[in-house]
Amino acid sequence: MLGAGRSLPRPAEVLRRRHLQRATTARAVRQAIVSLAGLLGELVLNQAGQDVGRVVDVVARLYGEERYPPVTGLVVRVGRRRAFLDASAIAAVEHRKVTLRTARVDLRDYVRRPGEVLLARDVLDHQLVDVDGVQVIRAADLYLAPVSGQVRLVGVDVGVQSLLRRLGPKLLRARPTPDKVIDWDAVAPFGEQSTEGPSTVRLRARQEALRRLRPGELADLLEDLGRPGRQELLASLERETAADALEEMDPDELEGLLRESSPERAAELVAAMEPDEAVDALRDLSGQEREELLERMPPPIRRRLAGLLYYPEDRAGGFMTTLLVVASESDTVGEIRARLAEQAEHRNEIDAVVVCEAQRRVLADLPLFDLLIAPAEQRLDALLGEKPHISPVVVGPQADVDEVATALVESRRSSLLVVDEDCHPLGRILADDVLDALIPETGRLHFPRLLR
Repeated sequence: MLGAGRSLPRPAEVLRRRHLQRATTARAVRQAIVSLAGLLGELVLNQAGQDVGRVVDVVARLYGEERYPPVTGLVVRVGRRRAFLDASAIAAVEHRKVTLRTARVDLRDYVRRPGEVLLARDVLDHQLVDVDGVQVIRAADLYLAPVSGQVRLVGVDVGVQSLLRRLGPKLLRARPTPDKVIDWDAVAPFGEQSTEGPSTVRLRARQEALRRLRPGELADLLEDLGRPGRQELLASLERETAADALEEMDPDELEGLLRESSPERAAELVAAMEPDEAVDALRDLSGQEREELLERMPPPIRRRLAGLLYYPEDRAGGFMTTLLVVASESDTVGEIRARLAEQAEHRNEIDAVVVCEAQRRVLADLPLFDLLIAPAEQRLDALLGEKPHISPVVVGPQADVDEVATALVESRRSSLLVVDEDCHPLGRILADDVLDALIPETGRLHFPRLLR
């Protein structure tokens, strides 16, 4: 309860106080952070205030467990020489100058150490990945700030205002304009290869953040990154994750990515893709390129893909997937569930189980829902007798797209089987495979992730 004589502040007063607090906070942020772009070319002064040189670049260690990379030194121009100044000698980094702890300075020739990058040369104006925002960004400026006794890289400015500031008068260049700033902890840097040692800007400890992204989101990043960056992103992903992302890429972008990859790496990625998606990717390559990749694949995968390539791409055999879960009448529901669990990574390609007789002819196409609600100990032959709606919907490998689409619509099923002349199963076509075959020029639709 309020004491005697006290009253609640009026709404206008509350808003005024909040505005004042935000303005004060914004000023504090601007005063604490230092613009990398504004620092370049500024004076380095010793403890006595004497001119030692001018800042050429800032060196930071991007590797390690630190969320915010520490500055390990400066590259300083002293006359015609470019020397390295260790961070231990720095007393303060300010908007227009760097002050040292002592009047005597140990200047050494700069030699890049493992894990170090030159922030102006290697990061500023280069492509980075905002993992939280799932977008490729370009660093218009980088912000440094004192954190726990060290100067660290704390943010990336991607605003147009900062880019214009850098092009303006030198007097205004040093003052940060943090309009659109991304916390460095949300950034995964991918960089261009340097001719002077290791990769200049490489993926840091962002594996867990990248794992949260869906294949379509990774595909968007791969399409937006330049060649060195996307090769580095691919190298950081597990093979299956990379293959899933490639399946979501625009066909033209995927074709370019495979061509810029080494034949060994391209063959490895295509072999890990779903068979129908892999065949689509191979068809976009020249005959020589296609054969080169097939030769580098394991024999079973090579034979499977070569078999699919035999069919025209507008026929059922050309856009089916050969991934099938096949069962016999004597199998139990529990045994099939265990077999399905082993195929968890292909869950999007499996919506039913093919039941075959002893001669491998198709008897039924059992939807997963029926397997879910049936007792685990029940045999499939008993289950089939209770399910007249599971008669298989089949087409031959030479059926055209219209025939396949008609069969799906009339049966109201989500997929159908492709069988040979003896009714042996060859593959499965899902509804989205039909859509891809009907409208291939539209590419992929990547919907935004609603929950993070």
